[in-house]
Amino acid sequence: MTKLSATATAAGPDEEQPSAREIAVENFLDAAEQLLIREGAPGISTRQLADEAGQNQGLVHYYFGSIDELLLQTLGRFTGRVLERQRSMYRATTPFIEKWRTAMDFIEDDLSSGYPKVWAELEALALNNAEMRERLNAVNESCRSLLTDAFAEAIEEYGLDSGTFSAEAWAALVMQFNKGLLSERLHGFDRGHAEMLAAIDAWLVSLDEARTNRPATTPHTAEDHDGDR
Repeated sequence: MTKLSATATAAGPDEEQPSAREIAVENFLDAAEQLLIREGAPGISTRQLADEAGQNQGLVHYYFGSIDELLLQTLGRFTGRVLERQRSMYRATTPFIEKWRTAMDFIEDDLSSGYPKVWAELEALALNNAEMRERLNAVNESCRSLLTDAFAEAIEEYGLDSGTFSAEAWAALVMQFNKGLLSERLHGFDRGHAEMLAAIDAWLVSLDEARTNRPATTPHTAEDHDGDR
């Protein structure tokens, strides 16, 4: 049973039931997600999608126009969940170090869900598909903007020099760091990962301690200036 089907089953008598189209679309998105994770993008056929979704084969093109569009909408749904999770985390009024640790914990969640595999499969297809590259770049842009805002706050929180290393630069670095780490983990390779994450955490601890011990600045008053004369 798909998520939408389950929701429809659990809905009360006064709640609006999803239409047959909505249920079919959700079933196809679920099917595409599972096929991308289990078998990869090359060779995914309308018959495979229909069999996995329990739907009529002709509905793939009727609802999505093409398999590529179905795969992109699958990524969009997956990414929407991930981005909302990240936005919620970065909106929290907690020190940046706690947000970072939570983000690192999400790595295991993402690997378990299959999201890095879905992204990697579609990224490979996009090498020869301009429209797909454009859609993937739009997702990258959303992620980059979210991280840039988060690091701008971190720079201010820790009193770092944004002229030396800007929030934009930090966001680009961390996105590449995440992609590289996830790519290696997908291939079963994690040498040095624990040591790297421990070193970053120790550095953030030192920044947090420096922030905590930083003396509070007292604004100058008119009397202070009079005493200097």
